[in-house]
Amino acid sequence: MKDAIKKMESKMSAESVRRARIKAEQDIMAIRLAQLREERNVKQSEMANFTQSSVSKIEKRKDMKISTLIDYLDSLGMGLEIITYPKPALARKRGKVLLKV
Repeated sequence: MKDAIKKMESKMSAESVRRARIKAEQDIMAIRLAQLREERNVKQSEMANFTQSSVSKIEKRKDMKISTLIDYLDSLGMGLEIITYPKPALARKRGKVLLKV
């Protein structure tokens, strides 16, 4: 699979690869939110402070406000930590916690 991805990326511009990776990460985040909820054995209709339809929309959303993410995670009894890190050219430096809620 990695070889197929590398082959496709070799035919794309660097900007197209960057955009594709960002889109993939957004899709993965939406899937992970639903997995977190399911791992905690919470149904969409059981989420505090959210209707079932709003939970469904959040879990399908590719982009959201950090405040919405914090509220969603709080309803699951979880916190959020956002860590900044240097891009590969500066990889020797360590990441720093930007937000921990």
